Amino acid sequence: MNSKQLPNFRPSQDGFRWAGVAHQPYKQEGAAPFKDISRQVLFHEDSLACELRYFEMAADGYSTLERHEHAHAVMVLRGRGQCLVGTQVRAVKPLDLVTIPPWTWHQFRATDGEPLGFLCMVNVLRDRPQVPTEDEVAQLRTIPEVARFLAAPLRRAQQGALSG
Repeated sequence: MNSKQLPNFRPSQDGFRWAGVAHQPYKQEGAAPFKDISRQVLFHEDSLACELRYFEMAADGYSTLERHEHAHAVMVLRGRGQCLVGTQVRAVKPLDLVTIPPWTWHQFRATDGEPLGFLCMVNVLRDRPQVPTEDEVAQLRTIPEVARFLAAPLRRAQQGALSG
């Protein structure tokens, strides 16, 4: 995306959308485990070496559990949820700021029956995310709080199957 192609002003629209900004799937299907999440690239400027993106997940949606070499910053704009950063699980709400250091496992989840939307600032040039191996997930699960966080989508899926 070339900054010369983008207008200097993108008015907001209903539903956390912006004029002239494509609403896209989070990742290609099958690339990594995630659920009900979309992204919008709000700003991309090579001369500043940064990109500002808005991600939104539906109620009970989640991003991929991943890590990468680049750091990034996330500011929650909408909804409530939880995030895993390293070995800590935190509740998040609007205007919370989460900094994700390099090579740190992280994942965001919408947990309160409502969408969770957040801004994410990253480098324009960045490495590709890595998903954990089975051994790395097993190591994360040795921490009780992380094990509960990682088990949450599975519990919700099982409850949905039982009630359906």
